[in-house]
Amino acid sequence: MDTAFDPRDLSKNELAAAAICSFGSLRLRVTGSSMLPAVRPGDVLLVHRCGIEDASLGDVVLYLRQRRLFAHRVVARSAAQLLTQGDSIGEVDDAVTAHELLGKVVRIMRRGRTVRHESKPTLPARMAAALFRHSRSAGRLFARLQSR
Repeated sequence: MDTAFDPRDLSKNELAAAAICSFGSLRLRVTGSSMLPAVRPGDVLLVHRCGIEDASLGDVVLYLRQRRLFAHRVVARSAAQLLTQGDSIGEVDDAVTAHELLGKVVRIMRRGRTVRHESKPTLPARMAAALFRHSRSAGRLFARLQSR
């Protein structure tokens, strides 16, 4: 389900992080599939800079870790860190610190239109995510069909 990783993307990721820190917002095209079905490859995320205190349960946040960008949902939080998880991934990520957090997703655009952005996915979306967690081929097929 993961897309091939190009090392040249590392400098683009750092540039994106610098842009959101400098300007307060960023538009970013999604390449991965860890947030299926809520966020799909090719979607464009509008991210606004925020601090840990501004991220709530269910928000999708953007963070930079080991020079890679991740947009995952907040599943738990404390005053100093967030626990995040991709909707179609079975494991929770390592804790996100204030230093890694870049911002939260405020809008998702798909094919030029804004799509509904829920902090709590609907039952069908949760069922699809569960399917994708257990079947990589189902996730690949879904992503392929959605790209047409």
